[in-house]
Amino acid sequence: GLRDFFGDPTVAGVDRLVARGRGVVARAELVPVDRGASSPLSYAQRRLWFLNRLEGVSSTYNVPVVVRFDAGIDAATLETALSDVVERHEILRTVYGEEAGEPYQEVLDSSGGCPEFERVECSIDEVDALVEEFARTPFDLAADRPVRVRYFACGTQGSVLVLLMHHIATDGWSEGVLVRDLSAAYAARSTGQPPGWESLPVQYADYALWQNDVLGSPDDPNGLLSQHFDFWERALDGVPEVLELPLDRPRPENPSHRGESIRFEVDADLHAGLARVAKEHGCTLFMVVQAALAIALSKAGAGEDIPLGTPVAGRTDPALDDLVGFFINTLVLRTDVAGEKTFAEILEGVRETDLAAFDHQDVPFDLLVEEFNPERSTSHHPLFQVTLALNTAFADTSGFEGAWAPEVTTVATGVAKFDLAVGFVEYRDGGGVPAGLGGVVDFAVDVFDAATVSALVAVLERILREMVGGTAVAVDSVVRLTDGERAALTNRGGRAVPERAEEAAVSALVTPRQEILCGLFAQLLGRESVEPGENFFRAGGNSLLALR
Repeated sequence: GLRDFFGDPTVAGVDRLVARGRGVVARAELVPVDRGASSPLSYAQRRLWFLNRLEGVSSTYNVPVVVRFDAGIDAATLETALSDVVERHEILRTVYGEEAGEPYQEVLDSSGGCPEFERVECSIDEVDALVEEFARTPFDLAADRPVRVRYFACGTQGSVLVLLMHHIATDGWSEGVLVRDLSAAYAARSTGQPPGWESLPVQYADYALWQNDVLGSPDDPNGLLSQHFDFWERALDGVPEVLELPLDRPRPENPSHRGESIRFEVDADLHAGLARVAKEHGCTLFMVVQAALAIALSKAGAGEDIPLGTPVAGRTDPALDDLVGFFINTLVLRTDVAGEKTFAEILEGVRETDLAAFDHQDVPFDLLVEEFNPERSTSHHPLFQVTLALNTAFADTSGFEGAWAPEVTTVATGVAKFDLAVGFVEYRDGGGVPAGLGGVVDFAVDVFDAATVSALVAVLERILREMVGGTAVAVDSVVRLTDGERAALTNRGGRAVPERAEEAAVSALVTPRQEILCGLFAQLLGRESVEPGENFFRAGGNSLLALR
């Protein structure tokens, strides 16, 4: 377990762990299996498939991988190399069907499963807008393949390759694997040879079958899921239903999922200081950032119990390391900032909470939601509304070496899955020395203005600097909001969900028969008309309860 490693993170300590664990069979081995014509989806895929069927055609879960070339790339060779990659990773040529209400995945053969290599001629001034437009093209999993390819050729000024994938076929780790394999295939094809890589030990469909078998049924009291559920029942006991964030507007009942981003940077000196704090306290850099974000949210009025969602790789078997696919899972990590704690005390609590959670990471998040059944609302995400992620920058493009300089970049999709999604990318130089952090906060424009998010980022950056200055001091003694920060982080949005069960019963009537109900509400309010999305309780007060 991860906790065992953190207990003795030395070469000798690892040797003792290996000796103690030798011969112990923790779970069934992940190997290729006879799958037949179709296979079940993994638990994570089932959630995205369901959301896609619920929302319909959507770009909410688009994952664009953008590779920019200065000059000299051969498009025909690149197209052939991409075909090699699609042949290597079955998930890139997998389609999804439904039978008797149950989804299944079907792998297409190599010849028919390769996506079309679309070529677009454009100027270098046009390319960014065209890339962004393509990145927002929606997917319908019932009809579309989960991968699209478009190559933007800008003459002597370079070119841009965009691999647009639905999240059901990829994740963050997969992007590095994908670019590395594409680079290797291009290098081989440039010499007239096919890529000489070894066969992958398993494919994604093998993993989906293995996962369903290993986790077993939630109804089995002796199964692995039940054991994990016992832990999460304790870990999530009393978790806040909704964080009281400094919203600028109430959460709408039906979010648009439109998003914008605020970007910021942590310089190399501060990065080095944060790494030192992590080492001194036996933590990871992620844990240090988590503590700082929880403090910042608490200072902004979110309370003293801060649940955050965080993505984990989900690749708990070495056979999955070099495979493209959707393995990522989401954990709920709570941070207790109550009382007059020092930074060190908060870090200690974060460390213990996180290590315990990582030891129970096998439970798919959607199953966790089903098991604990928190109050459901379309206006907010269950169990957490803020996410945190920290990744290390890495993309192996050595196979593209030549007269060009490839660069793997990101592109804004204009989507917000959560109220706030805080992300960091860690950069280090060739010797492993901290070289800075790139930060971004994606926020839902339904509820936040950019100025409010910028104010929160400023508080977060100040807390990071205070932590480097010393962790033995009480947080409240050094982190005080200025009058300007307090004004910027005042909750102007209120609660979007009805506060009383009676109001909830009335509001639930609005959607099914909108025209009739709008007329009734208008009469009750003495008005000519009422809009379907209007907040009736603000408009009419509790007299509307008479409609019951």
